[in-house]
Amino acid sequence: MLDGKKIILGVCGSIAAYKSALIVRLLVKAGAEVKVIMTDASTTFISPLTLATLSKNPVLTRFEKDATGEWNNHVELGLWADLMLIAPASANTLAKLANGICDNLLIATYLSARCPVMFAPAMDLDMYTHPSSKSNIDKLVSYGNILVDAEEGELASGLEGKGRMAEPEHLQEAVAQYFNNPKTTSLKGKKALITSGPTYEAIDPVRFIGNHSSGKMGHSLAKALHDAGCEVTVISGPTAYSNMTLPYKVVKVNSAEEMYQETLSHYQDTNLAIFAAAVADYRPKTVAPEKIKKAGDEMTIELIKNKDIALEMGKIKQHQINVGFALETENEQSNAQTKLTKKNFDLIVLNSLRDKGAGFASDTNKVTILGPHNNRKEFELKSKDAVAKDIIYEVAILFDR
Repeated sequence: MLDGKKIILGVCGSIAAYKSALIVRLLVKAGAEVKVIMTDASTTFISPLTLATLSKNPVLTRFEKDATGEWNNHVELGLWADLMLIAPASANTLAKLANGICDNLLIATYLSARCPVMFAPAMDLDMYTHPSSKSNIDKLVSYGNILVDAEEGELASGLEGKGRMAEPEHLQEAVAQYFNNPKTTSLKGKKALITSGPTYEAIDPVRFIGNHSSGKMGHSLAKALHDAGCEVTVISGPTAYSNMTLPYKVVKVNSAEEMYQETLSHYQDTNLAIFAAAVADYRPKTVAPEKIKKAGDEMTIELIKNKDIALEMGKIKQHQINVGFALETENEQSNAQTKLTKKNFDLIVLNSLRDKGAGFASDTNKVTILGPHNNRKEFELKSKDAVAKDIIYEVAILFDR
């Protein structure tokens, strides 16, 4: 699967470093040429000799090769690789990568690398959820690096939760998917528009009607399309992503009406529109100018219908390819197929709240992609980044026709 690919594996100081031996073995077995760079801290967890034996290449830990004064050229290493994989990526190394603190060979090679960089965090539960760690991960993703997110399970501390490095088999799968995903060259140069996240419909200056959409799926789609060479604009409701520095354009909105107006203003100049936002179907008819005070045991709010953004864009569609989402709880296939036709979609992505690991706020999703004439493809549970790649491949097929 990886025949002839050149991969640098960066190993950092984490108990998960013991798994790096299996990572090297799996990559080499798949046909890759692997060079390993270790931080000093990582050598206390696993022997460089072990990784040198498995990779069939000397393991690099320092700039100096030996006492003769020769040195390991980080610039040449950065140019040599087709991919750099940092696994495990410790909290310390994440902070250095995110902020350009270049005090070892691994960081210098990362800063010199012209190839894509994947990183797989590994740390204890509280370290992983600490705002500084999350901020550093978000920074690295915003730079265009590829996150292979930490998994849940038993940690070295004995705690249970998220923070353990993705299993070696999952990392090998992520690398293989990166190299072997069918080509999406037909997307290069296309203009893509994505609606993402929730909308907040004001009741008064303090309260609103909203939903639990996190914008993760929209962000994954934007990242995948950007990597495929698209010019991407995201119309985003209130999410964490709408406040991050990202390699694509983000237009921030709050209400469904604001999202509709921004989508309409960008749509005519778009080649591809993906409607991934969870737009509120209704909004309060009247928005109170001041905070509503408690009075009595009941309160009635009169609601009126919002515009269906995808439906309205489907009515004026000309050359665009439109992709919709359907989150269903019953009669999933039938309801999705009806939306496909009614809203003039070229494809619709169905996910069911009945599927564990799918839906709002989750890092994973399980989808079925439906097209005209009852064509459909079902996919297993995957990370949202992997799901996004599946979706844009199906879109690329449409552009190729």
